[in-house]
Amino acid sequence: MQPYVAVLSLVGALGVVIACVYAFSLLAGLPGPLQAGPFLSGARPSEHALSRYHVRWYAVTMVFLAFDMEMVFMYPWALVVASVGTKAVVEMFVFLGLLMVGVVYAWREGALRWS
Repeated sequence: MQPYVAVLSLVGALGVVIACVYAFSLLAGLPGPLQAGPFLSGARPSEHALSRYHVRWYAVTMVFLAFDMEMVFMYPWALVVASVGTKAVVEMFVFLGLLMVGVVYAWREGALRWS
């Protein structure tokens, strides 16, 4: 039962903190999220926050994720490249080549065109 005492006390402390935050927000009389009004540059939003996005943004998102994953894999590679040697360099260039194929495909399909 000893290990559970620490976990249960932490969960209890978290519950108290959350309850205090809600109590302070009710006491302060802050407006709710719907009454708070605009937040971007003081202008009213032109559409609902949960409106649909244009399909071209999905392609841009995929290109961004490809480059994001590149950075996720390049950091650990940079830490071990000196100890692994030439094989690591060749593998990274193969990986970068595959990413470049994806970028060329996205470019050819017009995912990088803005107009």
